[in-house]
Amino acid sequence: MKKALLIVATVSVLAGCAVTPNSANVYNSRQAQGEQIVRMGVVESVRNVTIDKGKSGVGALGGGALGGIAVGSAVGGGNGALAAGIVGAILGGVAGDQIDQNLSTRPGLEITVRLDSGDLRAITQDADEQFRTGERVRLLSGSGVTRVTH
Repeated sequence: MKKALLIVATVSVLAGCAVTPNSANVYNSRQAQGEQIVRMGVVESVRNVTIDKGKSGVGALGGGALGGIAVGSAVGGGNGALAAGIVGAILGGVAGDQIDQNLSTRPGLEITVRLDSGDLRAITQDADEQFRTGERVRLLSGSGVTRVTH
């Protein structure tokens, strides 16, 4: 039982590390105090998208290990326990893979902005801030990253 809890905790921690934000409100330490170019514009359109970081594989691996241990240890001994452990590992792997998929995708926005210069720009970022067509916004660009903010 202690092994199963340790595996669950490890998988949870690693899965949490797999997702990095694409938010206009989150800066990493290299971006702090860095100069950015500021351009002003008006939102032309906003489209809901899904941001997919891709599966890490940790969920399937951890789920398989947990399923094999949990089911295999719960069933008697011998070949029955081995078969049950294999089935548990497969089912746990499938469940863990689905959890990994759910953790690696999140809602995003594709925001198209007409700059004051007349140029159009489309930026995709986390959907943690709402934008409306016709709204005046800022595009902040620096270190290869552009953010749309109010």
